[in-house]
Amino acid sequence: MPTPPLKALIVDDEPLAVERMQTLCADLADVTLVGTASDGSAALQLVDSLSPDLILLDISMPDVDGMAVARHIARTWTHENGLPPAIIFVTAFDGFAVEAFDLSAVDYLLKPVAAERLARAIDRVRARRAGYAAPNTRPSPYVSEFWVPNRNEMVRVAVSDIDRIDAERDYVRLHCAGRSFLLHHTMAGLDARLDPDMFIRLHRSVIVRRGIIRSLGHDRAGAWHAELTDGSIVRIGRTFLSAAKDILRR
Repeated sequence: MPTPPLKALIVDDEPLAVERMQTLCADLADVTLVGTASDGSAALQLVDSLSPDLILLDISMPDVDGMAVARHIARTWTHENGLPPAIIFVTAFDGFAVEAFDLSAVDYLLKPVAAERLARAIDRVRARRAGYAAPNTRPSPYVSEFWVPNRNEMVRVAVSDIDRIDAERDYVRLHCAGRSFLLHHTMAGLDARLDPDMFIRLHRSVIVRRGIIRSLGHDRAGAWHAELTDGSIVRIGRTFLSAAKDILRR
């Protein structure tokens, strides 16, 4: 049985941006536009009256901005209302990506939005809704992906693809599959969001995936280190030594 089209609500205070998004949505067979709003307050009223499946949400708006709209929905939505609307942020700014994934946004698109990029985001909405409908599934408390700026778009980085994370001033660098990406985040905040069965913090500036640790050892002075599968050596900080030694006890 074919799935019904997604009911979409466009929220943006720029008329030209609304027109652009309307044109893109008109070319998607599985999306039906049910309304538009030019500010956050109007958007929340339409969410209540229209029950959209999807919100294409600008961030920078007067009074109630897009982040406030998303936070309000996350705070007030109940299971009795059915599935919460999926949120795709559409913005000219890449600096809100961390807060966006904290709010479980499905995607984060940078203006001007390309048609194929929007189509991929809609596919992700479909996949997430199918996951909600699957029996006996519970959302994980840990983050499963990051959205990081790369040139003129936001790139999805799956947590399962990350081997190592290094601190770089106010940023962290995600290393995965021979590539690296900078994300504006703190190590402490990131450490709390990662599944401890997958990752371990070895130093205040280094987190690694457990599966890439080849061995643990120490020198004559008693300073411990971990050798990774690529041959690199990571010094283990005293604060994190007990957790690292748990690997041996396992």
